[in-house]
Amino acid sequence: MMGMTTISSREFNQDASGAKRAALNGPVFITDRGRPAHVLLSIDAYQRLTGRQESILDLLADPDAADAEFTPGRAEIRARPIDLS
Repeated sequence: MMGMTTISSREFNQDASGAKRAALNGPVFITDRGRPAHVLLSIDAYQRLTGRQESILDLLADPDAADAEFTPGRAEIRARPIDLS
């Protein structure tokens, strides 16, 4: 089940690591003067929300992506008649 956390900007500045850990369990709402101003999400939650998946081009452009998983789609090969006359 997804949790929801609300912290102030000051708390975020003092414990960004704690906010990142909390974001693994759900969105972290960051407030400025008591009003929601930002939302921190894990990358997995963001990609689910936007429907965006990393492409091979994203992975090739990222030098830190050597350990990233990439499963290409299955190729469909169909035989076609060829006229060799």
